[in-house]
Amino acid sequence: MGSNRLEAFSDGVIAILITIMVLELKVPHGASWQALTPLLPVFLSYVLSFLYLGIYWNNHHHMLHTCRRITGPILWANLHLLFWLSLIPFATGWMGENHFASLPTALYGMVLLMTAIAYFILQALIIASQGANSLLKRALGGDWKGKISASLYFCAIAAAFWAQWLAQLLYLLVALIWLVPDSRIERILADSETT
Repeated sequence: MGSNRLEAFSDGVIAILITIMVLELKVPHGASWQALTPLLPVFLSYVLSFLYLGIYWNNHHHMLHTCRRITGPILWANLHLLFWLSLIPFATGWMGENHFASLPTALYGMVLLMTAIAYFILQALIIASQGANSLLKRALGGDWKGKISASLYFCAIAAAFWAQWLAQLLYLLVALIWLVPDSRIERILADSETT
């Protein structure tokens, strides 16, 4: 099987997750700025999670463009990734509704960490299926972004129990690291097309 079906399915799931999150934003009772104030934590949680889902959607898209064929293990690894992504709306809602309390903030980080691990597993299976001349392996190199991200998630989960603001800052930092478009895969694909 080619990667088109897998990509289309994953795109649909991510679109549904974003829709679920936006539906959790409740309309305030009142027409003043003060009516919006209690919704600020929920809105900020939504913005952060929207960024994360967008980052995963973008990188997943690029990663699948390196695939020539999809194996059974890749299908299951992709479902594993989608499982953890599907928990983002729940973790987002709980954290926002509870104004970034310790346990919801830590759980949010745990979901992000498990999503990152699931993404790493999917990446590794794609690389294994491509063999010694893996385009994805060449593009990723040492994958410093992935390693730093996992370390920051661990720190944020621990920080959530004594300084929730620091945990939130670390989650935002990871998102900002990935927000800058990663052109490694695009460069490798362009180089492979010219040779």
